[in-house]
Amino acid sequence: MTKKKLYLLVTGVILVTIAFGISYFFFKRKPEIKPTVGVTIVPTMQDDITGDSSWCATFQLVWNDMKNEVVHGDIIFDPQVTYAENLNKEEFTSQMLNDDYYYKTYGLKTLDLKEKIIQDLKTKFNQKSDILDKFDWSAPALDDGDMTDVDRYFFYTMLYREFNFNHKFSKLKNANFGKYENIKYFGIDSKTKDIVGEQIEILFYNSKDEFAILINTKNNDEVIFYKNPEGNTFKEIYENMLAKAASYTETKSFRDTDEFKAPYLSLNIQKEYTEFENKLFATSRGMGKIEQAIQSIQFTLDETGGKIKSEAGIDVKNYISKAVEPRYFYVDDTFAIFLKEKDKDLPYFASKITDITKYQ
Repeated sequence: MTKKKLYLLVTGVILVTIAFGISYFFFKRKPEIKPTVGVTIVPTMQDDITGDSSWCATFQLVWNDMKNEVVHGDIIFDPQVTYAENLNKEEFTSQMLNDDYYYKTYGLKTLDLKEKIIQDLKTKFNQKSDILDKFDWSAPALDDGDMTDVDRYFFYTMLYREFNFNHKFSKLKNANFGKYENIKYFGIDSKTKDIVGEQIEILFYNSKDEFAILINTKNNDEVIFYKNPEGNTFKEIYENMLAKAASYTETKSFRDTDEFKAPYLSLNIQKEYTEFENKLFATSRGMGKIEQAIQSIQFTLDETGGKIKSEAGIDVKNYISKAVEPRYFYVDDTFAIFLKEKDKDLPYFASKITDITKYQ
């Protein structure tokens, strides 16, 4: 091999290596969050929880839109579903969130609506949906515009937030979490600068086994830890925490001698609400039926901050009742009239009237 050919070969290998390195650096995909097993999703903060559970507002928001924009009233099944009773209360609404936190829309279920959602998510959050393709978008499952007795609606919401702590926490040594060993932690140790603790606010501290703290972020979000929480629902837990915080009179500043550690978190769960599917309920125009209802939650937390992405979607049919003939309650022929005391069995007056001229 000549020196020229060898030079060209070596140069080519170097260029390919550089190109591969650049492409890997700029275009490598971040690893996806592995699915989490054994964690339950509840649709509202009022639902009972046992063990590991999570809630996010997204399903409540799609339910609100379905209830208010199409059903025009409470969604009532026969027999009623407890989840539906709590969702109908609308204890969380979109007015409780900044517009930057979420995206939601609804409309007749068409491929145009699906494409609109995809483009809107990219524009607002630079995100892709993880649940859209879990719904049926085949021709029979869409609103074709020709059927006069059935409308097919789709309701969708995404909540997306990234937040960063004001100051990065330290990576700590692995330690136990209750009975679980070798758990990854971040927090504050002797090597951590004092300024890191300034982002922590003490809500209350009764002992190392009963306390709540709040960590401020750069993004107007607050991260709250409440150890050994009391309550059967997230609402009860939160209200109990606030009550203890309100009665706490000692300093709420994190002191130089204080210590803090919290575990790294990675959550990826999804729930299909089969409790609602294929059950009829009344709407303002007839009867409705939920074909499919899905919610997902992804959440990560480390020493720098965290990220949450939650989606919810409901696919519903609205069966439009045919026009009903009006009924005419005209008292214009022979009739009987009674007067009765409320809650009594018999009337105290009765009259049968045939010739109305006798009474006028």
